Amino acid sequence: MTDTRTPTEEIAQLKREVAELSGLALATGVILTQLLQSNLKRELNPWKSATKMLDEARGAIEGFKPETNGERDPIMKERALEALKQYELQIKSVLPT
Repeated sequence: MTDTRTPTEEIAQLKREVAELSGLALATGVILTQLLQSNLKRELNPWKSATKMLDEARGAIEGFKPETNGERDPIMKERALEALKQYELQIKSVLPT
């Protein structure tokens, strides 16, 4: 059976899917940030632990090499690094100084 959707319908479907994925990513990020904040608060030196964890995450993102190369790869890495900066601000905002 062939797809009878119009381009407008397909675009609308893709927009719904992007919105759903964005919602999932937001919820995942919030939960992860809160979990990390809770764990880091228990450390003797939470700032040092947070810095080490975030530096290791940054290194992993920068070293990521997907199985296939494509135009999305640089954009994906750039966005991941931007997200890491956001998480860093959120995580460190609640740590004792």
